[in-house]
Amino acid sequence: MAEVIAGVVVPDTELARAATELVREVTDDTLFHHSRRVFLWGALKAAQRGLDVDLELAYVGGLFHDLGLTESYASKDARFEIDGAEAARTFLLEHGRSEEDARTVWLAIALHTTPEVPMHLSPEVVAVALGVKTDVLGIGLDELTEQQRAEVVAAHPRPDFKNRILKAFYDGMAHRPDTTYGTMNDDVLAHFDKSFRRKDFVDIITNSAWTE
Repeated sequence: MAEVIAGVVVPDTELARAATELVREVTDDTLFHHSRRVFLWGALKAAQRGLDVDLELAYVGGLFHDLGLTESYASKDARFEIDGAEAARTFLLEHGRSEEDARTVWLAIALHTTPEVPMHLSPEVVAVALGVKTDVLGIGLDELTEQQRAEVVAAHPRPDFKNRILKAFYDGMAHRPDTTYGTMNDDVLAHFDKSFRRKDFVDIITNSAWTE
C-alpha cells in the first residue's frame, strides 16, 4: 500500500522502491530525511501551481539530488550536483525510463543550486527546485499549512538540520573547492575554512590571456 504524507502519495513502484533502498544505504539520516522532504515539499508546491508532475521522476530527483555529497558518489573534480545528476540518469536508464525522462531528472539535480533557471523548465525540475528552496532556505514556508508542515516533519524529522546540512555540504565539497566557483557553494567553504579564497570573476576577466 502506497504511503501518503500530507496528502502526497509517495510512489510505490519497483523503481521508487529501488531508489529509496539505494539512497537509504549510502546516506545518513540527515541527507535521507532531507531528500524525502524535498520530494514532499516539491510535490505539494507543484500541485498548488497546477503543474502536471510525474511523481516517480520527481521522487528520484528529490532522493538523488544530494547523492554527490556522499562518499559513494562524490567525484574528485566535478560539482556535486553533476555527480548526483549522473547517478540518477544511469539509475533511470537501467530501470527502463527513457532518455528524455533521464535527462529531465539530470537537469533537476544539476540545476538545483542554480537560482531562477529551473523555474522555466519542466514540472519535475520545478518540483525539485521548489522542494530544495523550501527545506534548506525556508523559502515559501507560508505557502504550506501548519498541518502539512507538521505531517512532513513528523515523517522525516529535522533535528539540528541547519548545522547538520551545512556540515554535509562542507564535507562533500572541501576536497574539490574549485567546483564551488560560480555557485553559492563557495559560501559554505568560506564559512568553515577561513583560509579559503574565492575565485573572483572580475579578476579572471582582467587577468585573462587576452591583451584587451
